[in-house]
Amino acid sequence: MIDILGIGNAIVDVVARADDAFLSRHDMHKGGMMLIDAAQAEALYAAMPPGIESSGGSAGNTCVVAAAMGAKAAYIGKVADDQLGAVFRHDSLAAGVSFATAPLIGGAPTARCLILVTPDGQRTMNTFLGACVTLDESDIDPALVASAAVTYMEGYLFDPPAAQAAFYKAASLAHAAGRKVALSLSDAFCVHRHRAAFRDLVKGHVDILFANETEIAALYETNTWEEAVAAVRTEVGLAALTRSEAGSTIVRGSETVQVLAEPATVVDTTGAGDAYAAGFLTGLTAGKSLAICGRLGSYAAAEIIGHYGARPEADLRGAMAALG
Repeated sequence: MIDILGIGNAIVDVVARADDAFLSRHDMHKGGMMLIDAAQAEALYAAMPPGIESSGGSAGNTCVVAAAMGAKAAYIGKVADDQLGAVFRHDSLAAGVSFATAPLIGGAPTARCLILVTPDGQRTMNTFLGACVTLDESDIDPALVASAAVTYMEGYLFDPPAAQAAFYKAASLAHAAGRKVALSLSDAFCVHRHRAAFRDLVKGHVDILFANETEIAALYETNTWEEAVAAVRTEVGLAALTRSEAGSTIVRGSETVQVLAEPATVVDTTGAGDAYAAGFLTGLTAGKSLAICGRLGSYAAAEIIGHYGARPEADLRGAMAALG
């Protein structure tokens, strides 16, 4: 049995500090994510200040944080048969996450995300997708999906038609085995590009939805938080909606649970939503209440935003035990 199976873009992150002027010079929208090609990735990498390189990707981060919190996690994502692909595989396995997806041979290189973190902790991402966009239905292992309590899919991967087909296959396999399907909307950029398709996926194939305030408003084209919450309540069984320092709102049917954010010094918000999903799903697959699931999510997010990078530095399992 696996608690959480993540499906997403297998990406190596490069995280560096930058000021607002750097973002302006390179025409970046602060706090967002932009897709770039190989030439742009090379030019931006050359212009960036020195950074920290580590394996990343939204669902990959979630799996690593969940494993650090005691969950059994596995991952499906596409890397190339190159040095960065080997690094990503090693990092996943070293973190306790099973990763057996076959690499891409002779095609695009492993994906990378160039992340600029401004002094206020906001992260601005520039992603070269490379090999990860070649993931398709053949990469979805039916036995692996059937063995996972929750199959968790990231919205960042939803762009290529082949990946969309892989999402629907995974959801079908999970439900046929009596398992749950979770989705992270990932970014309002993704929602605006594929709103109708996301609405279809959420309403007909997703049991658990993760989104922040901007993403859920984009999905339902609402003007207020209250309208967005009312809309999602009617379309998905369980939704965990995050609002940064305002905490999170969890809705299930007529039930609403408000969860406070954990105190934290914001250094880098990269991966905060990924970590929240990890904590929440770790609690959910362990049979905890929604309030505890939300608190675990907030705690994991607070740990991640307290340092650079999207993967944990603290002993999360020990800290959880100390918290009771």
